[in-house]
Amino acid sequence: QVQLVESGGGLAQAGDSLRLSCAVSGRTDNIYAVGWFRQPPGEEREFVASTGWSGNWNNFGDDVKGRFTISRHNGKNMVLLQMNGLKPEDTALYYCAAAIRPGIAVSPGEYNYWGQGTQVTVSS
Repeated sequence: QVQLVESGGGLAQAGDSLRLSCAVSGRTDNIYAVGWFRQPPGEEREFVASTGWSGNWNNFGDDVKGRFTISRHNGKNMVLLQMNGLKPEDTALYYCAAAIRPGIAVSPGEYNYWGQGTQVTVSS
């Protein structure tokens, strides 16, 4: 089992930055990738970013490329999502998730464990 806990969400204005953290615990030796997804109100969950647990690759959704970065914090069991240049359309519930099988790691179905989510609200 893998447990994930998100933190760092909150209120922001357009153009601001926020950093989300995902604390990962449990059987971390089984993890292939950790990803961030978001779900705007009334919409489906969408891919934001993912990183290999070894830290040697990253993927980003088209809507966040150039604005968001993802990293594993100093080799610890924590994955950070740095969000710069926030837009109102970034408003969503943000989830981190862990995948234990190799893949492209951009689809929710590839992920086995999920956190509870942290809300990000961006005003114009």
